[in-house]
Parts: sequence; structure tokens; C-alpha cells
Amino acid sequence: MAAMASAAAEVPSYFVCPISLQLMRDPVTLPTGISYDRAAIARWLAAPGARRTCPVTRQPLEHGLELTPNHTLRRLIQSWAASVSPGSAVDEEVAALRPVSSDEVASLLSDAAAAQVGALRRLRELAAECEDSRAMLESQGGVFDVLSRVVTSGSACSTAREEAVGVLASLRIPEQELIGVSTRHGNLAESLTAVLRSSNLQSRAHAVQLVRTLADAVVPAWVIGLNAELLAEVVGVVRDRVSARATKASLHALAALCPYGRHRVKIVGAGAVAALVELLLDEPERRVCELALAVLDRLCTCAEGRAELVAHAAGVAVVGKKVLRVSEAASERAVRVLRSVARHAATPAVLQEMAQCGVVGKLCLALRSEQCGVKTKEKAHEVLKLHSRVWRASPCLSPSFLALYPS
Repeated sequence: MAAMASAAAEVPSYFVCPISLQLMRDPVTLPTGISYDRAAIARWLAAPGARRTCPVTRQPLEHGLELTPNHTLRRLIQSWAASVSPGSAVDEEVAALRPVSSDEVASLLSDAAAAQVGALRRLRELAAECEDSRAMLESQGGVFDVLSRVVTSGSACSTAREEAVGVLASLRIPEQELIGVSTRHGNLAESLTAVLRSSNLQSRAHAVQLVRTLADAVVPAWVIGLNAELLAEVVGVVRDRVSARATKASLHALAALCPYGRHRVKIVGAGAVAALVELLLDEPERRVCELALAVLDRLCTCAEGRAELVAHAAGVAVVGKKVLRVSEAASERAVRVLRSVARHAATPAVLQEMAQCGVVGKLCLALRSEQCGVKTKEKAHEVLKLHSRVWRASPCLSPSFLALYPS
């Protein structure tokens, strides 16, 4: 009988992470179909030398891939953990995986209101554990206000503030709650700026995710009054490559914030154009490239943005390089940026650069390519026609340009 009890307490092999050989707390699945504990595979992918392969299958992995939560496996592990007898050999290992009760969550929130770091950290773990735990946390009355008070409290330590931001970034915050949080806590922007300046990269990623959520919800009273310091820190997340997810969140936030007031000028002043050009030079994944070009397009609607782009040694060239190389959406955005430059910043030096670095040739190809939509072709034609007299004299262009735009 004792032998049977011991066998029952053994951890099933498919609940064990292939890397750490420990019971998985937060299983995620790679595109190869293999599941790992999130912390273990994250360390594997971030290790020096960047091993971009699946540890089990050795298949190559794309740069910046998203780890997909395996909710089914997580529930199976929790169900098994609940069945393990207290005091068994593995009871201590599985204790943290047993389902949490509503009363426990309410108690943790009560502790969090007093800015207790341990309670906040446990709440963040719950939000990341599985859909059920997150839904239970989101359903608790006053959860968003409690966490926001910790974030904006002048008496809360920096660690407590960062943990509270981490919890909020993990939750699905209803629009009405977002409006309430932004209006009731007037120093929310200043508090998020402080977290974005943290040396903790994960905390910076959480903070920029929360900024994106607020910006996407379009809370005018909060968005319009944002200070230059917060915008500069969001740009810093792009420049510092905090993580692939954080980069996407910051680009989404910048795109959403550009239309408001003089935010474009503030964002340009924070060095956004140079950061975006450097990002594009690193050949990022398709979605990141599309987002970077979308932000650049919006920034180039102001004179300051265009001036920064043409002043960068690789600015015009890297934008032209993305035409017909990434996706139809990227080509459209790139051509829009080039049109802004051609219409409003076309000095003789800029026009010469566009011919020498292949931008004009790319626009000619776009006119004939099936990969470009009608609107993109119209914009490319507008640019080419606008300065055809100058470019006809360039020895860098092929006869195809002369055929398209004869004298």
C-alpha cells in the first residue's frame, strides 16, 4: 500500500520541463509543439550565444517568437496537484500549483493595499498562472483601484510599485476602469515614468505595456497631459531593446500617442526617429518592422520628424530598403514616409541620396509590382513624378526610369 501511495505521488513525466527537469509552473509551447516551463525556456533563449533552437527537436526558431501559454496542460497539472495528499514526498513542490480560492485573493488584495511586496508578487504570479486565476483576480471588486493606489502612492517602495505595475499589466482592464484609474490618480504618469527608469528590465516591460493599454483606450484627459519625460522613457524601451514584447508594446503606444497635441514633437525630441532607424537596420521581424514604419510615418508628418530622418546617415536608405522586402503593409508605410520627405524635405542633397542609395529604383519597381496596392503605387508615382527632372540626370538610375518618365 505504501508503495502504491509513493507511486501516486510521483510527478508524471509529461508534467516535467525538459530543460529544468522540474514540475512546470507556467507551461508554454513553442511552434515545434514541445512544452516547457516559461522561466526555463526564457533563460535558454536569452543565454549568451543566443541558441535559437528548440532544446528537444533542435529545430531553428524565429527571432522574437511569442511563447504560447499551454492552458490545457496547466489545468491538468493543477488538477493533479489538488489530488496529491498533504505530507507526501512531492507535496511541497505542488503546493503553489493548487487552485487559489476567492477568499485567498481577497486577502492578498487587502495586504496589497498596504503595499506589501510579498502579496503583490503572489498576485502577479496568479495573474500569469492561468486564465482561471486571472479571471478570478479581475472579478474582485476594487482590484484595479487598489493596485493603482500602490502604483501612485508616495509611501510605497519602488519594489512594491513595480510589482503592482506588473499585476496591472497582466490584467484585462475594462475601459471604464481605465478611465476611472486615470482620472482618480493624477500622478499615474509620473509613477509609470519612475518604473520605466528602473534597472529591472521586466518592470520596464510591464510599465510600457500598461502605457500602451492606457493609450489604446484613448483616455483624452490622461493622454493629452502626458509629460515629455514619460514619452522619452517609452522611446528608451525601443532604443534599449528591453524585449521583443516590450518593443511591440512601446511601438503601439507611440503610434497611439502621436496624434495628440504636440506629442509628435516631444517624441521626436526624445530621439524616436534615430531609435526607429536603428531598429529597422537590425532587420526585425515582420510585425515589428510594420509597427516601426507606422510610427515613423506619423512622426514624419511634422517638420521636426522629417528633419531627423534626413539627418540620419541611414534614415532615407533604410526606409527605401523596406519597400517590397517585408510585406504589403510595410511597403505602403515606407512609401508614405518617402512621400513626406519628397514633398517637404527634398533638398538637392536628399534627392541625390535617394537616387544613389536605390530609393528611386525601388519606387520604380513598386509601380510594376503586384505586391503593392493601388494607393501605394499612386504615392510612389507622385514621388517619382515630383522630382523626375532632377533624377533623369542621375547616372545611378536604370533606363527603366527614363522610360517611365521621359523628358
